[in-house]
Amino acid sequence: MASRLKMDAHNLFELTLPYMLNDVSDSGEPVTRTGATQSGILEQPDGDEPMVPQVLPILPLRGTVVYPLTALPLTVGQPRSIRLVDDVASGSRMVGLFAAKDPQLEMPAPDDIYTVGTLAQIHRLFRAPDGTIRLLVQGMSRIEIATYVATEPYLQAHVVPKPEAVTHSLETEALMRNIVEQFSRLQDLLPNLPAELITSTLNMDDPLQLVYTIATYVRLELEEQQELLELDRVEDKLMRLMSFLAKELEVLELGHKIQNEAQSEMEKVQREYFLREQLKAIQRELGEGDEQLVEIEEFREKIAKANMPEEAEREARRELDRLMKLPAASAEYGVIRTYLDWMVSLPWQERTVDNLDILNARDVLDEDHYGLDDIKDRILEYLSVRKLRQERADQLEQYKADDYVRRRREGAILAFVGPPGVGKTSLGASIARAMGRKFIRMSLGGVRDEAEIRGFRRTYVGAMPGRIIQTLRRAGSRNPIIMLDEIDKLGRDFRGDPASALLEVLDPEQNSEFRDHYLDVPFDLSEVIFITTANELDPIPRPLLDRMEIIELSGYTEQEKLQIAKHYLVPRQIEENGLFPQEITFKDDALLEIIQNYTREAGVRNLERNIGKVARKIATQIAEGRIKHAELGAKQVRELLKHPPYGYRTEIKERVMRPGVATGLAWTPVGGDILFIEAIRMPGKGSLQLTGQLGDVMQESARAAFSYLRSLAGEFGITANDFDAYDFHLHVPAGAIPKDGPSAGIAMASALASLITGRLTRRNVAMTGEITLHGQVLPVGGIKDKVLAAHRMEIDTVILPMRNEPDLDQLPIEVRRQMRFVLVRDVHEVLEAALEPEHFDPALRRQYVPHTQLWS
Repeated sequence: MASRLKMDAHNLFELTLPYMLNDVSDSGEPVTRTGATQSGILEQPDGDEPMVPQVLPILPLRGTVVYPLTALPLTVGQPRSIRLVDDVASGSRMVGLFAAKDPQLEMPAPDDIYTVGTLAQIHRLFRAPDGTIRLLVQGMSRIEIATYVATEPYLQAHVVPKPEAVTHSLETEALMRNIVEQFSRLQDLLPNLPAELITSTLNMDDPLQLVYTIATYVRLELEEQQELLELDRVEDKLMRLMSFLAKELEVLELGHKIQNEAQSEMEKVQREYFLREQLKAIQRELGEGDEQLVEIEEFREKIAKANMPEEAEREARRELDRLMKLPAASAEYGVIRTYLDWMVSLPWQERTVDNLDILNARDVLDEDHYGLDDIKDRILEYLSVRKLRQERADQLEQYKADDYVRRRREGAILAFVGPPGVGKTSLGASIARAMGRKFIRMSLGGVRDEAEIRGFRRTYVGAMPGRIIQTLRRAGSRNPIIMLDEIDKLGRDFRGDPASALLEVLDPEQNSEFRDHYLDVPFDLSEVIFITTANELDPIPRPLLDRMEIIELSGYTEQEKLQIAKHYLVPRQIEENGLFPQEITFKDDALLEIIQNYTREAGVRNLERNIGKVARKIATQIAEGRIKHAELGAKQVRELLKHPPYGYRTEIKERVMRPGVATGLAWTPVGGDILFIEAIRMPGKGSLQLTGQLGDVMQESARAAFSYLRSLAGEFGITANDFDAYDFHLHVPAGAIPKDGPSAGIAMASALASLITGRLTRRNVAMTGEITLHGQVLPVGGIKDKVLAAHRMEIDTVILPMRNEPDLDQLPIEVRRQMRFVLVRDVHEVLEAALEPEHFDPALRRQYVPHTQLWS
C-alpha cells in the first residue's frame, strides 16, 4: 500500500514539475516522451487518450489521491506492494492508483478501495535503507475498475477508461479565472507555496489540468479529493474546487488573524518589559526607586505564595499594578501599600488540624472546671457532632442527591450566658485547648460603630479592616476559636448598629462570603468557631439571638465554690504570689469563712481576690522572716481580712420581726439576690405610695397586689372603710438601686397582707412570682439563681409558681436536698405558706411545714 511522501509544497513542486513535462529513462537521464507537449499534457500520436491495458496491477493508496496530468512522490512499504512495484518496474511501468476508503487499513480488500482511480506511470524509484521504495509517479488518465481478476500476490483488475468531458466556454473561462485568483491569494497565506507554481498555474489553458494541479497542492480531505476525481464534467470540477478553495482561504485567513493577534500581544509584553527595564535604569541613574522596586517585587512574591482565592488575587494584582505606576511620595502609594500588606498577611489557606478526641476533651474540661456537668456535656456533644461529620463526610455526600444534606455547616454558634465569674471565658479557652485550635478573645463591650465589625472603606484616611479580620490576622489561622465577649454590652448610635453587622458574621449560611469593607473581597469564616458570652439576654437583639444556641451558666453553691477554691483558685494564687505549696495551707473552714462572710456573688471572682489577699499577707510575713509556714483556719482568715462585709446573716430574722415585711427573691446580671419588701400604713385617704426606684412593671405589680387585697378585705376581718382611712407606703430597699420586673408581685402581696392582718411573715421563707389582678400566680425566670441566693442566706423554704416546677430540675442535688419548695397557684396559697397564724407569739416562732404542695 502506498502513501504520499511528507514534504513542503516548494520541494514537491521542484521534484514533480519536470515530470509533468518529461519522462526518465532507466539510467536516470531525462528524455522527451512521445506525445508529451510543453503544456505537460500527455497525448497520443493520434490525439486520443493513452492506451489502457485490459488487466492492470492495482496499487492502493493510503490517505491520498493521484490525479491525471500530475506527478506525485509515493512511498511503498507493504510486501505485496513492493512486489507489485518490482514486477511493474521491469515491464510496462503502468499501474492503477486507487485510494483506500479507510487509511488505517494495512492491506485493504477490493471492497475497501474506491472504484475510480488514475492510470499512472512510474518514472523513478529508489530503494531506501529501511526497506521501503520511494516512487515518482505521473497520472495519465482516469480509469474505473470493472472486475478484479486476482488478489494474490497483489491486486489485479480489468479496468476501463473513464474519460472526462472538457468544454471551452465563457462559464469555464470565468471559473478558471476565479480559481486562479483564489489560488493567488493562497500564496500570501502559505509562505511555502513556490512562486513558480503560481506562475505555471497562471499560464495553464487546460481547465482539467488546472483543476488537478491546484488540487494536488491544496489541503483537502480524502473524501473531497475522491469526489473531485469522480466528477465527469470539468465545469462541475471547477465549481467544486472553487468551494474547497473558498473554505481553505477562510480557515487560513482566520488562522493568520489569530497569529497576528498573538504576535501583537507578545510584542506588547516585550515592549513593556523593555520600557520597564529602561525605567529602572533611569531611576538608578537618578539614585531613586531602588527600594520601591524591591518592595514591589516582594509584594509580587508574597501574592504568589499567599494562595488567595481567585477574586482576592485578582484584586491584589490590580492594586499592585497601580502601585507600580505611582511615585513613592504619592499619598495614594501609602494607602495601596497598606492594603497589599493586609492582603498578603491574612491566613487565606493556613489552618490548624483539629483534635477531636472526645476523651481528651472531657479530661481537659474536667481539669479546667469543676462541676458544670450539663455545660460540659453540651460542649462534648458539639465536638462529637463535628468529629462524626468529618469522619463520615464521604458517606454524607451521597445524601445530597436526595436533598438530605443541602449544605455542609460547621455547627451552631454557642452563647454562654450567666453572671460574672462563673467561667464563661475560661470555658472557651478550654474548648480551644481540647481541639488544638488557636483561641482569640475579642471584647465587644462599648463597641458602638458598625465599622468596628465590618471595617472602614478605603476612601477614609487611616482606614483599617474590622475587628474580625484583625483577629484572624493575629491568630494566623483561618479556623481559630473567636470568643466575642460581652456581646450584651454592644452599643448603637448615629455611626451604626454593630449588632446588625454581626448578623452575617454569626450566620453559618452567610459567613462563607464575608466581605470586610476595607478588603472588599470575600473571606471564608465558615471554619471559624464563634463563642459568645453575655450576662443577660434582654439587651441582645432578637435576630442576633436567634443565630445562637443559648447555654446558661448559673451561680455556684457553697460546696461547689469550696471545691473550686481548693482545686483551682488556691494553687493559682499560691503560684502568682511567689509562694510554695508547703508554705501555706488553707483549711476548709478558712475557705468557707471567705465564701460565707467575705463574698456574696454567683461566681468565684471575688473569692479568688480574697484568697489572693490572704496569700499576699502571708507572703509579706514570710518575706519579713516572721514565719515559715502558715496553716489557715477561719480564725486566722478573720484576723487577716478584718471585718467581714457580709457576715451579718441575722438580717432576715431581724427584718421580719414586725408585720409588713416580706422576703422576696430577685435576679440580677450578677446572679440572684434577696429582696426585702416593706409596707407601713398611716392615717390618710386610701392612697398607695411606692418608693425604692421601682420601674413601671414593678409599680404595676404593687398596685395589682394592693387592689386584689383590697377586694378581699372581708376575708381579713376588716372593712373597705379601713382602707379609706389609711394611706399605704410600700418601699423596696436598697433605694439607690433601680429595680423592675414582675417577679416580686407575690412578695408585695405578702408584705401588704402581713401589714393589714398584723401577722408576721415566716423568717425561713422567701418567694418569687408574678401576681394577676385576680390573684393568680404566674411563672417567672431566673429560678436557679434566685434559689441559690436563698440558699446562700440560709433560707430553707422557697415559694414558687406551680408552672416553674420544671426549672427545679436544674438545681444542684445538695440544694434540692436541703431546701423545701412550695408550689402555689394563687395568692391564698402564698399567704398560707408565707404568714404566721393569727395570735402568733413571736417568741414561739417556729419553722413552717406548709400544707400546700411540696416539691421533692
